[in-house]
Amino acid sequence: MIDLYTAATPNGWKASVTLEELGLPYEVNAINLGAKQQKEAWYLKINPNGRIPAIVDREADNFAVFESGAIMIYLADKAGRLIPRDPKRRSIALQWLMFQVGGVGPMMGQANVFFRYWQEKFPAVIDRYQNEGRRLFEVLDGRLEQAEYLADEFSIADIANWAWVRTFPWSGISVDGLEHLQRWLAAMERRPASQRGLRVPVDLQALAHQDGKDAKTLIDTAKGMLQR
Repeated sequence: MIDLYTAATPNGWKASVTLEELGLPYEVNAINLGAKQQKEAWYLKINPNGRIPAIVDREADNFAVFESGAIMIYLADKAGRLIPRDPKRRSIALQWLMFQVGGVGPMMGQANVFFRYWQEKFPAVIDRYQNEGRRLFEVLDGRLEQAEYLADEFSIADIANWAWVRTFPWSGISVDGLEHLQRWLAAMERRPASQRGLRVPVDLQALAHQDGKDAKTLIDTAKGMLQR
């Protein structure tokens, strides 16, 4: 059994969708980012960086793993799926995973901060992150013109990039004209495991259609993306 500590953010979805795709049994522990639960002493013993997600593998002497990319690799290796065994093919999957970890996530995260939340608006800063986000989308589009999935076969690289790229409206980054990226986004969205993983630990889409109190919860959850 895997204990998953998470919140409704792209990095959180990377872990939950991976667990759903692999069919590994797990128990959800929702972390309240607004209340700074991720900074409490008990949680810092699991993730010293005080962010989400994190997992604890009960079957491996309560082995803790933090950082979303590292969690995905650990789970894929544990299950023997979603990451190729051949060294070269494995490297391709890891290259595209690191592309998200080092590029797509940070650029879209900064776009979120300055486009959505910062009290003062700095057009040059917003343009910088949105333009770089768009450039990265174009790189993905070019790759997806050559292959159905980023590493040829479906892998954790697709889950990682999709969890972030799918939120492009929130970052104010256009996907217009990127037909291969759009095809891939639609295919990823249709996967049953993707849909299940997006509802962990809370179904944001359902909240958005409920009353004012729950709408505030949705806004608070979105703000939590700033803290990952």
